[in-house]
Amino acid sequence: MRIISAEEVARALDWQALVARLEKTFVQGVEAPPRHHHAMHRPDGEATMLLMPAWETAGYIGVKMVNVFPQNAEHGLPAIAGVYLLSEGRHGRPLACLDGSELTRRRTAAASALAAQALARDDAETLLVVGTGKLAPMVIEAHAAVRPIQRVRVWGRNPDKARAIAADYAERFDSAAVEDLESACREADIVSCVTLSSEPLIRGAWLAPGSHLDLIGAFRPSMRETDADCLARSEVYVDTYAGAKGEAGDILQAIDEGAFAFDSIRGELAELLRGDTPGRSSPEAITLFKSVGASLEDLAAAIEVWERQEGGA
Repeated sequence: MRIISAEEVARALDWQALVARLEKTFVQGVEAPPRHHHAMHRPDGEATMLLMPAWETAGYIGVKMVNVFPQNAEHGLPAIAGVYLLSEGRHGRPLACLDGSELTRRRTAAASALAAQALARDDAETLLVVGTGKLAPMVIEAHAAVRPIQRVRVWGRNPDKARAIAADYAERFDSAAVEDLESACREADIVSCVTLSSEPLIRGAWLAPGSHLDLIGAFRPSMRETDADCLARSEVYVDTYAGAKGEAGDILQAIDEGAFAFDSIRGELAELLRGDTPGRSSPEAITLFKSVGASLEDLAAAIEVWERQEGGA
């Protein structure tokens, strides 16, 4: 069995190729049971263990174990750590153990970009990233691979981190950190939220006509990055219905507040990509994509890494 490092995962996952792999896998489908979600009470706060299995009907088998420690930010460490075990489908023999953190970050950003490719306007040029963790640069790279991004704005609770990310992209984009989140949101074509917030950061009143709101940070019912008005004003899509119903705090809390209904979701990503449900209704419509992560995405990304590794061996 091969051990594939974070650096090898990063080198293998070209953004456009990964987005294309995810699209193919969403359209074709895999077997993906609900993920196992375990709260762990640690001395320094609550953490979460996630177990995410998936397999092709007659192909690869995979499972990811991820530990989410939000308190790691206080120690300068990533919030997410994990591994991915990929096996072949004929006899079930393990093929590789991949760095799960890098795989997760890249497939999450690529799924976000895949949704934006289907929902954001073709002329979307201004990207606002809300959050300064490890996902923030990934989101910039992924969205720039599918839309003609010219301007990047970064907001975070820590202005120094926001400035550092903006500086890293200053040679490629008109890139800057912002402190006025409302103004930045009103000017953005795509707003991508990559935080672990439990309180609304984005207000529906701030969303510009024709914009696309991308919510990929919060992954528990107690978390949310938006107020209910964002849901009420938007054409809402999700990565999977099952994930949204069980874990999408932005949606579940808006439902609890009486501002949204689950039946108002226009479709899940597979339906959208297969053409079973329509995309944005007009250039002025506001679209919203809520993702909590799907094991299908991990399997697709792991297969992409494995086949590129083997092809280059």
